[in-house]
Amino acid sequence: MFTGIIEGMGQVVDMQQEGTNVTFTFTCPFTNELKVDQSLAHNGVCLTVVSIDGDNYAVTAIDETLKKTNLGQLKVGSKVNLERCMPANGRFDGHIVQGHVDQTGVVTGITEQDGSWLFDFSYQPTLQNITVEKGSICINGTSLTVFNSEETSFRVAIIPYTYEHTVFHTFKVGDTVNLEFDIVGKYIRKMMGGTAGFNPLN
Repeated sequence: MFTGIIEGMGQVVDMQQEGTNVTFTFTCPFTNELKVDQSLAHNGVCLTVVSIDGDNYAVTAIDETLKKTNLGQLKVGSKVNLERCMPANGRFDGHIVQGHVDQTGVVTGITEQDGSWLFDFSYQPTLQNITVEKGSICINGTSLTVFNSEETSFRVAIIPYTYEHTVFHTFKVGDTVNLEFDIVGKYIRKMMGGTAGFNPLN
C-alpha cells in the first residue's frame, strides 16, 4: 500500500522489449536503499524491482499495464514519480493508494497563480469513476485534493514544493497522466450499483 507522498523522481536510462512486456531500467536518488522483490510505485503504478546494478534498478511492465497507463509512453530520459510502499510504522500523510491505476486522464489546463499552480484534468466516463469536491485523487502517484469536481473533469492545486519535486513541472496541456480514484468512493459506487449519474453528495 502507498500514501501518494512522492519520495523522489526516477529517470529512464534503458528500455528492453521482451515479448509483449517492457523492462525499464531507472536511476533514482535512493537506488542503494532498494532491494529485489520490493514494490515501488512509478507514476502511481506498482511494479516489482527485478534487479539492481549500481545506481540503476530494473522493473518489468506487462502488456496490460503498458496499455492502461502512461508507462507505455515513456522513453529514455523520461522522468517518473517514485514512492516505496508504506512501512507499517509510518505516518499516513496522504490517502490509501493501492498502486493500481484505474484509467488515464489528460491535462487540459495549467494556470500559474503567483507561486502556485492550478492543473485541470479530464477523463473518459466510460469506467464510471468519480471524484467528489475536497475528495482525494492520485495523479501519477501523487495524492492530491480535488476541487471543481465535475462528471468528467476536476482541478487540483499544486504548491511550489510539489511542483519542483514531482513530475508536475514537466506537464504540458495534452499530456496523459495515470489516475487512481479514491478506493472508498469506488466501494461506495459498487454498493450503490455503479449507476451512471450516481451522486454521492445527494
